Amino acid sequence: CCSVRAYVVCKIEEENPEFWRSQAKKTLQTALNRKHNTNVAKNILFFLGDGMGITTYTAARILKGQLQNHTGEETVMTMDTFPYVGLAKTYSVDFQIPDSAATATAYLCGVKTNLNTIGVSAAARNGICKSQKGNEVTSILKWAKDAGKSVGIVTTTRVQHATPATSYAHSASRKWYSDADMPAAAKRDGCTDIASQLLNNTDIDVIIGGGRKYMTPRGTKDPEYPKDYSSRGKRQDKRNLISEWLNQKTGKVAHYVWNKTDFDAVDPETTDYLMALFEPGDLRYEAQRDPSMDPSIIETTEKAVRILRKNPQGFFLLVEGGRIDQAHHDGRAYMALHETVAFDNAIAKGLELTNEEETLTIVMADHSHPITFNGYPFRGHSILGKSPLWAKDMLPYTTLMYGNGPGHKIINGTRPDIRNVDTKYVQLSAVPTDSATHSGEDVAVLARGPMAHLFHGVQEQNYIAHAMAYAACVGEDLRHCRGQTTPALVHTTFDHGNNSAGEARSSAALISCLLSGALLALNVLM
Repeated sequence: CCSVRAYVVCKIEEENPEFWRSQAKKTLQTALNRKHNTNVAKNILFFLGDGMGITTYTAARILKGQLQNHTGEETVMTMDTFPYVGLAKTYSVDFQIPDSAATATAYLCGVKTNLNTIGVSAAARNGICKSQKGNEVTSILKWAKDAGKSVGIVTTTRVQHATPATSYAHSASRKWYSDADMPAAAKRDGCTDIASQLLNNTDIDVIIGGGRKYMTPRGTKDPEYPKDYSSRGKRQDKRNLISEWLNQKTGKVAHYVWNKTDFDAVDPETTDYLMALFEPGDLRYEAQRDPSMDPSIIETTEKAVRILRKNPQGFFLLVEGGRIDQAHHDGRAYMALHETVAFDNAIAKGLELTNEEETLTIVMADHSHPITFNGYPFRGHSILGKSPLWAKDMLPYTTLMYGNGPGHKIINGTRPDIRNVDTKYVQLSAVPTDSATHSGEDVAVLARGPMAHLFHGVQEQNYIAHAMAYAACVGEDLRHCRGQTTPALVHTTFDHGNNSAGEARSSAALISCLLSGALLALNVLM
């Protein structure tokens, strides 16, 4: 990397065509020498950057370099070293732009679904408990557990949040964190909250994140914030799920911890189960984290891998950088980029602790955000700074901008003058909304390890779960461990039961499809 002080020397090097030719030749030879790793994946390390679109990825690369006193653009992220890269389409069944629940169901369960629903097919309806019944779909975490592997989730959000929840829960609403969040009708119809499903659905070996308040009876004082009423337990059923979880593990070495001191004391070599919940809700942003109280995502990833890798049959671990997304919703690029840098460092730790010959490592985003990188800043210019070129109103603007969000400011019909403003914590937005939305472009999927070459091209997002499962021989498709590559026999049925309305809708849909096909054919012929 070019340091800021040595940039003149670097610039002279880069003015020499041979510098770029030599670099390209080395990269080309590396590609030519690469051989596909066709081993069966003993382990799967799945890193999910929530909201980590391409702009975020690029900007975080620059920030990572600039934090090391380099110009930044030429910095090599850990993610950059992954040899196989593809794109995933992120739309949900009902929306052009998705949320984290629908996307997680796609890449973890292998089935696209509707907005705000987790672990259910698109036949389920948002918030309608009855529609959930019979439409549940399982995740690769369960497939791995059923195959004898150890499994875990690590997140910087609450463990009941959309991404981690989809690995173990089935819910018509991603917002049913505890029973207190559920409408009476849903309880009456037999649906259960996400936190309770954390104990009942799949035996998860490692659970790390936040979300204490959804696990304890209403009014239970939080051990870290006893005077904060918003941090107190929320459950109306009076259950203490933490105590229940510990009771389930009788005869095993199981630890529940809520602070870094106790977390550090957990010996991964002798631990069978770990539940670590460091906050009542989501964890603190990396830039605001108290290192004496809460471990970093690097430390939590390391602890999880060290516990899980003892299983001779391997493991599946989901690691989510979940607050990248939340920072973007608030229009806070500074926080989002620092979260992404920490996430990249966690990926490096995961690679360090595993063997690439037997571990498939995937890095991807679930969706993007409407953040742009614009304005012709000079090389090495602060990624959180202002463009040197001003707008038509003769006022500057930030290099990173949001299409919508809380950063929209108009005073007396004029944009604010930010010439003398440190934009480190300020990014402008074009449209005023309380929270920035998601955006709908494809996201990057990066892979290395056994069968990483399967992650290629432009694919539907639900393909990811099936490719991971094939590589590790979990789930239904076991051809890889049998040495087969011929297509498996697939028998597809669409069972609408005895519901005549459902049959009528299916018939109508079939007729509509046939008519559309006929019209298309006529148009082509004409």
